[in-house]
Amino acid sequence: MAENSFWINLLKKIIKDVLKGFGMRTSPPTYNQHVVPHEEGWAVKGAGNEKYTAIYDRQDDAIERARDIAINYGSSVVIHRKDGSIRDRMSYKRK
Repeated sequence: MAENSFWINLLKKIIKDVLKGFGMRTSPPTYNQHVVPHEEGWAVKGAGNEKYTAIYDRQDDAIERARDIAINYGSSVVIHRKDGSIRDRMSYKRK
């Protein structure tokens, strides 16, 4: 029985690596929201998304929108500085 689980786990790892190689997601989405600098001010962007959810003049407004989305999904808000580094993180994960 232990030998079977070894081969099953190995096969799962190989499949996961192949899928990652094709750029496919192998884990569930997190729905974390990032507040990032944008040429027009500040933007809200979902983790892994190519498009921005919204763009604001002020970082506070972007944080408020990201917070609303994160609460809805039970995820987190990651706030970035102008240089792109992470300034703060707020978690709204459900228990």
